[in-house]
Amino acid sequence: MTIVERFLNYTKFDTQSSEESQTVPSTSKQLIFAEYLKDELIKEGFADVEMDEKGYIYATLKSNTKKDVPTIGFISHYDTSPDCSGANVNSRVVTKYDGGDILLSEGIVSSPKKFPELIKHMGEDLIVTDGKTLLGADDKAGIAEIVQAMCYLRDHEEIPHGDIRVAFNPDEEIGMGAHHFDVEKFGCEWAYTIDGGDLGELEYENFNAASAKVRLRGVSVHPGYAKGKMVNANRLAAEFIGLLPAEETPENTDGYQGFYHLLGIQSNIECAQLSYIIRDHDRDKFEARKLKIKECANCINSKYGEGTCEIVVSDQYYNMKEKIDPNMHVVDLVLKAMQESGVTPVVMPIRGGTDGAQLSFKGLPCPNLFAGGVNFHGPFEFVSIQVMEKAMQVIVKLCELTSHYND
Repeated sequence: MTIVERFLNYTKFDTQSSEESQTVPSTSKQLIFAEYLKDELIKEGFADVEMDEKGYIYATLKSNTKKDVPTIGFISHYDTSPDCSGANVNSRVVTKYDGGDILLSEGIVSSPKKFPELIKHMGEDLIVTDGKTLLGADDKAGIAEIVQAMCYLRDHEEIPHGDIRVAFNPDEEIGMGAHHFDVEKFGCEWAYTIDGGDLGELEYENFNAASAKVRLRGVSVHPGYAKGKMVNANRLAAEFIGLLPAEETPENTDGYQGFYHLLGIQSNIECAQLSYIIRDHDRDKFEARKLKIKECANCINSKYGEGTCEIVVSDQYYNMKEKIDPNMHVVDLVLKAMQESGVTPVVMPIRGGTDGAQLSFKGLPCPNLFAGGVNFHGPFEFVSIQVMEKAMQVIVKLCELTSHYND
C-alpha cells in the first residue's frame, strides 16, 4: 500500500473530537477508526499491538540489530478538529500544481492570493478537499507517515534499527490527547510527535498555557428606577475586558509574543461569564499574565464590592523547552536526519501546544516534526504528497541514526 492510499483510507473516517463531551474519547466515532487502525497494524506485522478502552493504540516494530539501541517512539493523533466537519471528506489529488487557483467545488476556490503557502508547492502533487470539510492531514498524514516508515523498515532489513514504538491517540485537538497516555507502557527513552506543518518544521518550544473563567455578578432592577441600584453585568464584562492590554491578543501578536484570548462571552444584566486562554513562551511572563488577570478581578471587586468578580485560573500545559534543553540529543538527531534526507530544517516555536509538550513533562522528551499539512482546521487544508514522502524518509533516517547512538 502506498502512503497516499493509506492516508486517503484514513480520511474516510469521521474522527472529529468534541469539547463539550465528558467521555474518553470525547466521541465514540473515534473508536471506529481506532479499531480499523489497530487491525491494520496487526495485518502489517507489528508486534505488541494493543488498544485500551480509551482508544489509545500502542505497537512495536522489533529491533533488527543485536546492538544496545535506545527504544524511541513516534506518536500521532487521529482525532480531527471540532472547528470544521470531518464527515464525508471528498478529497482529490491535484497533480503537478501549477501555482494558480484550485477550484475545489462550484464557487469554492483555493487561491494563492489568499493562501500564499500554495506557491511553495508548485510542481508538487497536492491532496485537497472539495471545500466543504477539512481534509484531516492534521494528523492522519502523521499516522500514514509513521506506519509507512515502519513498513519500509520492515521490508528493508539492511537498515539497522532498535525497537521502535508507535502510538496513536484520540482527543489531541481538545487538549486531552496526552492525559491518558501511558508513558510507562510506551517504554521509550524519547519520542517524536509527527504533528507539525510544512516541510522541515521542527518544534521544541511551545506556549505555557492556562485558562481563565471569569464570573461577574450584577444586580437587576427595573431600568426606570435603577439609579444607584442597578449593577449591569454586561457593562462589568466590557469594563473587565478593557482592563487587559488591547494589543496583547492573538490578532496582534506573533513569534514569541504571548497574549490573552477571549474565547467567549455569555452575558445578561445579572450575570456575565467570560472565558479566556492565556499564552506565553516565557515562564516568568506567563506567571505575570496570570497575575495580571487576577488583578483585573481584584480591581472590579474593589470598585463594586467583594464577590462581584470571581475568577478561576487553571494551568493547561507548559513549554516543553524546559525538558528538551537537558536532552538536546533528541533535537540533534532530527537535524542530522533532515540533512541526510535532503530537508532544510525550519526550527520554530509553536504558537500553541502539542501532546509532546505534556508528554515531555511526564518524563518523555518529545519534540514535534512536520507532517506536511497546511491550512489546518478548515476546508482549504491541503497536503503535498512529496512532503509526506519526505516526512516518512526522515522518520526512517531517525531510526537508522538512533541505531548508532551508543557507538
